[in-house]
Amino acid sequence: MLEIVVKTENQERHLRVSAGELAALVRRVGGDGDRFLVVQRIPDLPDVFVQVWHEAGGDYTLEHRDGAADRHFQALTGRPEAVSAALTGWARRQTGWDAGLEWRLLDMGPARDVPPLALGADERAELEQRVREVLVGGYASREELAEVAEEYLVTEDRRPLSREQARELADRLWRERVEEQARWQGETDPERLTRAFTALEAAGITARENFTCCRSCGNAEIGAEAAPGARGFVYFHTQCTDSATVGRGLMLLYGGFDGSEETTAAVGHEVVAALDAVGLTTAWDGDPGRAVQLTALDWRRRLVG
Repeated sequence: MLEIVVKTENQERHLRVSAGELAALVRRVGGDGDRFLVVQRIPDLPDVFVQVWHEAGGDYTLEHRDGAADRHFQALTGRPEAVSAALTGWARRQTGWDAGLEWRLLDMGPARDVPPLALGADERAELEQRVREVLVGGYASREELAEVAEEYLVTEDRRPLSREQARELADRLWRERVEEQARWQGETDPERLTRAFTALEAAGITARENFTCCRSCGNAEIGAEAAPGARGFVYFHTQCTDSATVGRGLMLLYGGFDGSEETTAAVGHEVVAALDAVGLTTAWDGDPGRAVQLTALDWRRRLVG
């Protein structure tokens, strides 16, 4: 699989696709509401992407940005296979991926100056702490992280950060986290958790990470996530994620879709077995009225974007 995220005009998000799947997406674009792709590497980095625009009957417009607005290039081609080859080479970081196309540098205009934050030391520290908490959680995109920064200190009569200031702050902290995670070795506990959830999903247990804001919303909405034939569910919500990021463990909520204690208990046992199988430590006494707790959890979730 290619370590990329592909976003489409019709709001699809494709994570870690194969070269063949990427080529199929390129061939597909061209109709109303489905005319472009934006491709980002994993982890996403500011001002590093490629994108494709195509309308039926016309050429493909391929663009890539290489770290800054003054390194934004464009090429035209009528061959979808050339686009697919370029995107695949870019995703694989292959030398010469851009060969075979005639690129020109685009003038994106002067860079916009972003004024420094007009915040006191305490407010700045509070803001950065909150953004880092969301960042360490590992589920937010750069765009979502910037939204957290922009809205966190807002009051009825005060909006201290502009969108550009929030984006600049979020991107700075994002880069710091990317540099930090580059030193991590091997599989992390959140990756083990994802592996367990994937196995549970395949076994008929609807499993969702960082799902909704709280237990009430999660219980109300998890049924809509279920595939046909699913017997039960397990999830944790964003407040649970926040707890895990500061070393307080992770609470997993589970149940059976038939509402019976017997099914709920059976689902709980399946959840614990799946977590044990990937090497995670659980605490649960078998009571279907109690949540499964993940303890001794080292929360290092790699960013995607």
